[in-house]
Amino acid sequence: MRYVAMGTALLLGSLLALPTQSAPGRDPGGPRHDSFRYPSRGAVVDRVPRGHRVFNYRGRPYHFHDGIWYRPLGSRFMVVAPPVGLVVPVLPKGAVLLTIGGVPYYRYGTVYYAHERDGYRVVEPPAEAPVVADPASDELFVYPRQSQSAEQQANDRFECHEWASDQTGYDPTRNGGGVSGDQRAERRSDYLRAMTACLEARGYSVR
Repeated sequence: MRYVAMGTALLLGSLLALPTQSAPGRDPGGPRHDSFRYPSRGAVVDRVPRGHRVFNYRGRPYHFHDGIWYRPLGSRFMVVAPPVGLVVPVLPKGAVLLTIGGVPYYRYGTVYYAHERDGYRVVEPPAEAPVVADPASDELFVYPRQSQSAEQQANDRFECHEWASDQTGYDPTRNGGGVSGDQRAERRSDYLRAMTACLEARGYSVR
């Protein structure tokens, strides 16, 4: 029994230690977007994922990758909401088709798109649209224990979300978490446990 307990402790310790280094599967060239596929708006990252596209709208550049929008912030990038009126040639994977008031819309996260001849235009949510919670609402309450800066907190949450999503296959920013209904509850629970372990290992209290 003593050896089993020791083995369990060693395994748990190794799991908790993983995120304090580079998150498993992370692209060393920048945040891998299969990750925190939808980091909270306002999160700041060092780089936009590879393969992104840049759209200029009213004189401002918006970087787009798989449904997530970024704006330059000095030498870094901040996750933002896309401006209404901007047009993209293709929809992000996972966009959901909704018919509201007889009009078809495509929703990804909290962003609505309407099809046009030249692509898909970002539009205001229809008045009759269902309320969609911000992706951060499915996350945990996290408190810094080591006086981490707001920027460090955003980076840690980004990387922990990336790791937890890779480990569990569950992404709370996707419709249904990106998994089938019979797996959702279990995968969501696994994801939250992984997020908790990662953040606690980085010096946060998680509730």
